[in-house]
Amino acid sequence: MIGQSKRRFLRPNMNAPGVEKWRGLSLARQFALMGSGVLLVGMLAIGFWVTRQIEAGVTRNTAVATALYLESFLAPLSQDLARSDTLSVSARRAIDEILMNTAYGERLVSFKIWKPGGLVVYSSDPEIVGTRFEPTDNLRAAWRGEVAAEFDDLGDAEDAGERDLDTPLLEIYSPIREAWSGRVIAVAEFYEVATDLQQDLFDARLTSGLVVAMVSLSMFGLLFGIVARGSRTIEVQRAMQEQRMDELWRLNAQNNALRERVQRASSRAAELNERYLRRIGAELHDGPAQLLALASLRLGALPPQENADGDAAEDLEVVKTALDDAMRDIRDISRGLSLPELESLSLPEILRSVVDAHRKRTGSDVRLIMGPDAPPIRQSLKICIYRFVQEGLNNAYRHAGGDGQTVESSIADGTLKLTVTDTGPGFARSDVSSDPPSDGGLGLAGLQERVESLGARFEVHSVPGDGTRLEMIADLDGGE
Repeated sequence: MIGQSKRRFLRPNMNAPGVEKWRGLSLARQFALMGSGVLLVGMLAIGFWVTRQIEAGVTRNTAVATALYLESFLAPLSQDLARSDTLSVSARRAIDEILMNTAYGERLVSFKIWKPGGLVVYSSDPEIVGTRFEPTDNLRAAWRGEVAAEFDDLGDAEDAGERDLDTPLLEIYSPIREAWSGRVIAVAEFYEVATDLQQDLFDARLTSGLVVAMVSLSMFGLLFGIVARGSRTIEVQRAMQEQRMDELWRLNAQNNALRERVQRASSRAAELNERYLRRIGAELHDGPAQLLALASLRLGALPPQENADGDAAEDLEVVKTALDDAMRDIRDISRGLSLPELESLSLPEILRSVVDAHRKRTGSDVRLIMGPDAPPIRQSLKICIYRFVQEGLNNAYRHAGGDGQTVESSIADGTLKLTVTDTGPGFARSDVSSDPPSDGGLGLAGLQERVESLGARFEVHSVPGDGTRLEMIADLDGGE
C-alpha cells in the first residue's frame, strides 16, 4: 500500500497511455524526437524559400540582361507601333533578320510583340498574328514598364506552340518604349532555350539544400549535446531524489510502526495502571477503611466512664471524629481510584456514569449534552474518556465551585470531540504546571500526557474571569 501511494505521488496516473509513455522518456530523447521533426520541417521550409529566392533572382537577372540586349535592336525598329497597330514590311524583315542571323537568335525559339488589349501584332508563328488573348499578369507588368519573366511555366493560352517543344524555356516580357517620350508603346515576348539555366538552378538548389542541411544539423548537434548533458544531470538527480524518497517512505513507515507500537504500549500501560489503581482502591476499602470503621465502632461502644475526667472524654471524642474522617477520606480515595466496569459500556453510558458519580460525590449540578452514539471504542480510549471527564469536573468543582459545569460530546467523520466547561474565574494558560497537584489528582499536565499518549489532542481554553474549557479530540478509527 505504501509503495503504491509512493508511486502515485511520484508519477500521477495519466488517462492517455501515450502521454505517460512520452513522460517516461528522458529529456534528451524527447528533444531528439521533437527536434528532429522540427528540424526536418524547418529544413524543408528554409530550403524551399531559399531555392525560390535563388530561382527568382537568377531568372530576373537573366531576363533583365536579355531584355536590355534585345531592346537595343527592337526599339528602333518598333517605333511605328506608337501610331499604328502594325509593323512596316521593312521593320518585320529587319526583326526576322535579327532573330535568324544572330548568335542570340539561335537561342530563341519563339517571339511575339503585343499591343494593348492582348493583340499580337508580330510573331514568329504567323498564324497568331492579329489574334487577341487575355492579358496575363506578366503582360500587364510589362505594360507598366517592368521586365517580367517565367521559367518553364507555359500554362498560358498563347503558349500552345511552345509547350509542344517539350524543352525548358525562359519566357521574358520586355517593354518597348517610344524613343523621345519613354512611353511604353508595345511589349516584346520571347522564349529562350534555358537548358543551362535549368542546370544552374538545379545546382543552386542542391547546394543551398546541402548548406541548409549542414548548418541545421550542426546547430541541432550542438543543442542536442547541451540537452543530453543536462538530461544526464537531471536523470542523476532524479535517481538520487527517488532514492531519497524511498528512504523517506521507509523511515515514514518505520515511524508509523513505532508510533503505533508506542500507542499500543501506552494503551496497555493505561489499562495496567487502572488495574493497579483499582486494586489499590479495593485494598484501601477492604483493609484500612474497615479497620478504621471497626476502631470507630469500638470507641463508640465503650461505656461511659464515671470517674473519667472531662479531658479524657473529650480526647476520646476527638479520636473517634478523626477516625471517622480518615475512614471517609479513604473511601472517597478508593472510589476515585477504582473505575466502574467500562468494557461493556457505550460512550453515552460512560459519560452518564462519570457525571452521576460526580453529582453524588459533590452534590453539584452538571449539564450533559451528548451527540450520536459512537462506534465500538477500544478499552484504553474508554478509560481515557472517563478520566478526562472525571478530572475536568473535579477541577471545575475545586476551582470554579461547580458553576456552569457542562460535559458535551459530538462525533463527525470518525472523530470524537469531548469538552468539559465551567463558568468559573478561569486562569492564565501559563499557570498550568507540570507538577502533580497536592490533592492527589492528575492535574492538567498529567491529563494532557494521558490523552496525547493515545494519539488524541488535548487543548485548554481559559481566560481569567471567563471560565475554562477542556477539549479532547480523538480518532475513533485508530486501532489498539
